[in-house]
Amino acid sequence: MKNFLLIPFVVLVTSCNTNAQKNKEKENFPVTKTEQEWKTELTAMEYYVLRKKGTEKAIKNEYNKFYERGTYLCAGCGVKLYESKYKYDSGSGWPAFDRGIEKNLAYEKDVSLGMVRTEVHCANCGGHLGHVFLDGPSQTTGLRHCVNSVSLDFIPERNEEK
Repeated sequence: MKNFLLIPFVVLVTSCNTNAQKNKEKENFPVTKTEQEWKTELTAMEYYVLRKKGTEKAIKNEYNKFYERGTYLCAGCGVKLYESKYKYDSGSGWPAFDRGIEKNLAYEKDVSLGMVRTEVHCANCGGHLGHVFLDGPSQTTGLRHCVNSVSLDFIPERNEEK
């Protein structure tokens, strides 16, 4: 009897997941490219993080302990995402910001790894940036945008205007 009830449950869960994945694939962003175009334009690690929702190693990444003034852009499409004045050392091993440029960010519920998190991605190309947590500085927004360095490019303040 247990197996009889288990089969419809598995079918229901699997079909919901499949439909969610199909809907995500159909999502339209202003910048859209084929997987081959992304693979050609991005490094292997950028592709893994931005397109496959991977995570780079903590601590030894480019922007973890980096505090120059400027703007962080999406490594996939170049849209402005974060300003250095909102960056802080969270101790997590990845760059952390208490806020981003909201019009250029999008959020999605992430239930991978057995927990519920909020994924943050570029609203222009859909590139995965990292996650947002509610353990940021209480004196500001209380948010921690935990972002992969490899998903970002940095433009120093003096070179921002192009």
